Amino acid sequence: MFSPYVVLLAAIGIEVGATTALPRTRGFHDLPWSLAVMGAYIVSIWMLGLVVRQMSVSVAYAVWSGLGTAAIAALGVLVLGERIDTVKVLALAMIVVGVVLLNLHAAH
Repeated sequence: MFSPYVVLLAAIGIEVGATTALPRTRGFHDLPWSLAVMGAYIVSIWMLGLVVRQMSVSVAYAVWSGLGTAAIAALGVLVLGERIDTVKVLALAMIVVGVVLLNLHAAH
């Protein structure tokens, strides 16, 4: 069996991929992209469900949402042409610090 962190990272990657593809659904009017995005979200949440069997839900969800948010923000800038500013960088840094602190606290 895989480590829960490996499964969690895979779930995050799938969720981030789905979110990156979300604009291609054209508001869920493009059926193939819509089905792909919905399927990826389902798989990602199913994998998160597997993870919480071995890890506390608070830590798993914090990592899933925190790293996912940071990754999609980075992809938004790099791939989707979104702008970045100081406030966005500071907000993302606070999310990452929060995830790290939760993991350190959970280890004790």
